[in-house]
Amino acid sequence: MIRFENCPAKTWRRDDGTLVQGRSVLSHCQIVGEIARCLMSRFPESMRIHLFPQGSEMAAGGHDIGKVSPTFVAKILAACGINYKTMPELARVSPDLEKQWGGHAGVSQATAEDIGTPKYVAEILGQHHGYNPQVDDKRGDAESFGGVPWFEERKKLVAALKECLQADWPNFEFAAQARVVAGLTSVADWIGSGEFFENPEEDWEPNITAALNDAGFIKPVIRSGLSFTEVFDPVNLIMKPREPQSLFIEQVSGPGVYILEAQMGMGKTEAALYAAYQMLEQEKATGIYFALPTQLTSNKIYDRFNAFLGQIVSAETPKRSLLLHSGAWLLDTEMGEEGSPGGAWFNQNKRGLLAPFAVGTIDQALMAVMNVKHGFVRAFGLAGKVVILDEVHSYDLYTGTILNELVAFLRQIDCTVIILSATLNQTRREALLDQVTTNKAYPLITAIPVAEIACKQMSRLNEVGVPAEDGAPVSLRLCDKDEPAVEEALKRAAQGQQVLWIENTVAEAQQRYLDIASRAVQAGCEAGLLHSRFTPQHRAANEERWVALYGKTGWSERAKCGRILVGTQVLEQSLDIDADFLVSRFAPTDMLLQRLGRLWRHADAPRHASARAECWLLAPTLEQALATPHSAFGLSAMVYSPYVLCRSLEAWQELWSIRLPSDIRPLIDQTYAERPETEQWASLLHELKNGSRFRTGEQAQQALAKLTLSKGGKTLPEHKAETRYSDQDTHDLLLLRSLRSQDGATQIRLFDGRELTLPHGHHRLTKAEWRKLAAVLHQQLVRVSPAYCPVKIAKHELEKLHLHEVFYLGRPEDDEALLRVAIVSPAGELLTLDGHSAGDKYTLEYREDLGFRAISNKE
Repeated sequence: MIRFENCPAKTWRRDDGTLVQGRSVLSHCQIVGEIARCLMSRFPESMRIHLFPQGSEMAAGGHDIGKVSPTFVAKILAACGINYKTMPELARVSPDLEKQWGGHAGVSQATAEDIGTPKYVAEILGQHHGYNPQVDDKRGDAESFGGVPWFEERKKLVAALKECLQADWPNFEFAAQARVVAGLTSVADWIGSGEFFENPEEDWEPNITAALNDAGFIKPVIRSGLSFTEVFDPVNLIMKPREPQSLFIEQVSGPGVYILEAQMGMGKTEAALYAAYQMLEQEKATGIYFALPTQLTSNKIYDRFNAFLGQIVSAETPKRSLLLHSGAWLLDTEMGEEGSPGGAWFNQNKRGLLAPFAVGTIDQALMAVMNVKHGFVRAFGLAGKVVILDEVHSYDLYTGTILNELVAFLRQIDCTVIILSATLNQTRREALLDQVTTNKAYPLITAIPVAEIACKQMSRLNEVGVPAEDGAPVSLRLCDKDEPAVEEALKRAAQGQQVLWIENTVAEAQQRYLDIASRAVQAGCEAGLLHSRFTPQHRAANEERWVALYGKTGWSERAKCGRILVGTQVLEQSLDIDADFLVSRFAPTDMLLQRLGRLWRHADAPRHASARAECWLLAPTLEQALATPHSAFGLSAMVYSPYVLCRSLEAWQELWSIRLPSDIRPLIDQTYAERPETEQWASLLHELKNGSRFRTGEQAQQALAKLTLSKGGKTLPEHKAETRYSDQDTHDLLLLRSLRSQDGATQIRLFDGRELTLPHGHHRLTKAEWRKLAAVLHQQLVRVSPAYCPVKIAKHELEKLHLHEVFYLGRPEDDEALLRVAIVSPAGELLTLDGHSAGDKYTLEYREDLGFRAISNKE
């Protein structure tokens, strides 16, 4: 064996480019332990005691004890150009064998189990690279791990590490605690492997605070004593909280679960944010994660969130600007290899979970309770925060099952969970709270502070009904043909009205835009399109323009001409837009109510004299729908359950007008209340429960969801971890004008004509330069269904173009998704890198005004 003091943990590249042995295993483990200690110190004391048992830094520090093993040492020496075969200790070693047991992490786990560490510790050590190593029944002194001599050295390393850290292994009280410490371990390892600690000849201790700040782990200084008005209307100081907002803010007293059900446009977001501000001010929370329902949701919520942060975060906060500009997280933070360009956690959606403040998708939060790679890192990122779950509705049973588990988990890890919804039914509310509720009022506030949750005292549940006045009635018209609605939309736009048209699929939205756009322009109107299949760059520009025109900032522009904005579900969520006339493809009741929230949203908005609050719903008759639901609802029946669509249609078919909010609760109950069914209804309900060739049934969905929650078995790669069953798997597709390799570099031309150079050789750019280049290229991605994707390019071909320097290409052994690449011709057609058509069954196109689309070659 080789003594543990002489075992290297890392390689290090000198200034001249040569690779040499880096820090020792003991040195690296000590660094990671001290970083973990420092990370824990940034939590409020009561939270720190509850979440991190004494000795948690030892669990983090002990992660790499398995690097004291012959296969790992041989791998490091080989990387440094040393012929380890000449060394008697390593002469018969093959580093490739490591893959059989998950590498050094597997050795760490087997060793920890054999030396009798407390419950959960061995798993934490084994999982620090994000997944469960397949150690099988191997013992710590297994011959493949070096036998007894190497096992004894690992035990000596553990003793030395305990001495250095002045800590012993932690004893965990509950599983959620161990999951948070597992995340702490991985994050501390990433930071401890970064540039601040690479040079083994430098003293590492003075670098810890700088490394944490540079990774973005900044403890914000919160301004105290701010009123609701000062936070949200600092210039005019006029805006006052409405009664539902005030009542909700009063209820949020500390960690727990709080549900606010209120109509669209009531100001639920501001109520949640001000409650979160008070938790931060009182040191009852460490940050905020604002979880939006899907990636479809508008980027405009970032603007509102940043304006809020600008008011509450004191100028005394170090690196304050990092917290106020989400793009800075990609450009200005350094978090080791995993968080660098080409690393799995360079992605803004993932990194946001670790930031003190972030807006992201609910998907990333859901993965905190799933058996997915680095799921526990997400758990650590959420610990102690105010987690705002926005626009929570009646999710399918698959997503709902995971969401229930998430809420239960968050309340164990000191989170203040705020759930916002306009359209929650009683069954979902009770599932989220794991408790029976009785109040039928609307709007409604339901509160269970953490003490009551722990005691499970049903009498302590607080349900507060809120008095509310109805707005003006909205006229409704059901229309079973599209043509009259197209003519009506064009007529109203020609009069000067601002029209909103919402479809259920991207393809239908694109087609409707094509039907309308040229005729609208001829009539002196403007037409726009918003959906999820634009690149981030183009989508941001589209949203910036159209959300401004339909929002308060565009009021002065409304009178200049009529407009028609066509879009998908992105227009129904978290957007402060206001239309004079709404046309919507029929959808489940909760979605329709959300869409109605974009109609005559502001009483004082300037409107054309001809405008009246009216919505046309494009829907078949109930008889057609029951007889042939898939042909009657078309593509909508692929997005939403035909049974739920028919139940919704039954509730809406006789309505000539609707009043909000008083009609919301009755419509939701009428749609979702369970009842016995016969004939066609029974057939559709059977399909919902048991599935069809078009969709998986609820019973199978629930079983699948529970399977993803299981902590045993093989860890899922992230792209395989579905968080909503209705969403298909998607791939990242990189769209460029040209891509060629020449003179030791890859030359790239973007849509806007900009030229980028990707050097062949990581040392040719600084880390900051790589991050800047990667951030630009990530703006050229579009998310595409596998059915429409160009052919897969082999990983080694992408590496020849050095795209692995800026994109995470996946681990082939985990079957992770690889990046897809296409060249966009001047005419908009997608081509392969060698100039052939990128589609087989479809012609693939990308246009700045239409986004990505696939046209069947049969057409």
